Amino acid sequence: MMSVDILEAGLALCLVAVALACLLDRHLRRTCRLFLLFTLLMSLAWWQWQAPLLGLMELVLGGALTGGSFFYALKAFPSAHPEAAHYDRVQHGAGHVISRGLLALAWSVMIGAALRYLLPDMVYSLSEHPLMLAAVVMVSAAMGAFALHRHWLRRLVAFNVLGSGVFLLLAGMVGPLPNAQALIGVGLLIAWLGTLLGVLLIRHLLQLEGVSALVDEQPAPLAPREASQ
Repeated sequence: MMSVDILEAGLALCLVAVALACLLDRHLRRTCRLFLLFTLLMSLAWWQWQAPLLGLMELVLGGALTGGSFFYALKAFPSAHPEAAHYDRVQHGAGHVISRGLLALAWSVMIGAALRYLLPDMVYSLSEHPLMLAAVVMVSAAMGAFALHRHWLRRLVAFNVLGSGVFLLLAGMVGPLPNAQALIGVGLLIAWLGTLLGVLLIRHLLQLEGVSALVDEQPAPLAPREASQ
């Protein structure tokens, strides 16, 4: 049992580390590669929780199809300056970062409170559920990243990390029930379809307006008097 606990704890740490790297990296191509590694770790997590079918679906829907969709979106980026096009250069103000960080912290507290209410026994044995703790961190970080990032592709990646964390939480709460695994499998399929729709919209925006169209909430241009100053 001790070896299983250590294995699960190591897997949970790797999941959190790769998820944070995937959410925080500004290089889009490297972010997509990190997401492939993340889906591989998620597949191992499903196997660890005795859900081999979900592990296989994670590899196919998460790694092959969702990851492939991200690289399909990257192919539409301008080829004249690929490194510049594949890098998110939007700078966030300190107030924007702090407010989104506080939101992520608040979401983490709310998720923890919900777990305390729904699974009171788990609160007093947190070390026995490292993957559940990893799921809480992943959900909070992904929600914060989705609110923080202005680049649509990075938001799409955050959406997928968020979904993986939510599914992991659900599986940990209900256990290895066949019906629950079937619902999570349907959720994985719907998440991929949503990602595919997002990728197609990104490619359409690139064709219409270029890379600048992928950045939401762009700063308003200065008035002529302010620009002259």
